[in-house]
Amino acid sequence: MAGPTLRGGPAATALLFAAALLLGAAAPDARSEEPVTVFAAASLTLALGEIAEAYRAQGGGALRPVHAASSALAKQILHGAPADLYISANPQWMDHLEARAAIEPGSRVALLGNRLVLVAPKRRPLDLAIEPGFALAESLGERRLAMGDPAHVPAGIYAEAALRHLGVWPELAAKAAFTAHVRAALALVEGGGAGAAIVYASDAQASRRVQLVGSFPPDSHPPIRYPMALVAGRDGAGARDLAAYLRGAEAAAIFARHGFEPLRAAP
Repeated sequence: MAGPTLRGGPAATALLFAAALLLGAAAPDARSEEPVTVFAAASLTLALGEIAEAYRAQGGGALRPVHAASSALAKQILHGAPADLYISANPQWMDHLEARAAIEPGSRVALLGNRLVLVAPKRRPLDLAIEPGFALAESLGERRLAMGDPAHVPAGIYAEAALRHLGVWPELAAKAAFTAHVRAALALVEGGGAGAAIVYASDAQASRRVQLVGSFPPDSHPPIRYPMALVAGRDGAGARDLAAYLRGAEAAAIFARHGFEPLRAAP
């Protein structure tokens, strides 16, 4: 038999209001359910995807990752993009935001390190030692060298520095196919559009379609560091919790599996 039907009137309104109060008390705070928007360097795509799942599994909130070149992300933040947390592949872009009071004071940390490597397609491997004057240009022949655009992409900035240090920049600059971010450089060599690419060790590890030719000497370019900071002016409770997790041991193990060097793993 159907239950009684509430009809309009003060009593019904009072009951509905009370029910709404009870539902509101039982429901979680809507703000706590909002995903934390993380603007992160393109090279972090796979690692952050796994971390998002692990963080949710242990009771953390949802992540909304946005990946692109660190420079593009920094510029979007300065133009008011709704980022909660920023992870750059180059300290200079974090410096750029810090100088403009766009990150929370005291929230900046050096989160990760990485290595710069040379890769080639597995079906057309290269046999080269990366050393001063090495014959990469000759080995490529008519093929291109894919790398991030050194005008604004961190991986490209490191790559140009390394090639200059080794004395081979002029001939390789003429063969370079500059990309908008490091993952695009990896995709070019995976798809056969380039004969080699300069990427991070984490990118090389993520691909089954490339051959690792070798690593660039650490002293051939500035240290590769990924700083992280909270974006200024955001309601940052969820972002602070996530930032603490990203500095912890569980996230560090995931980053390490993806080829990164965790720098601030908490016990």
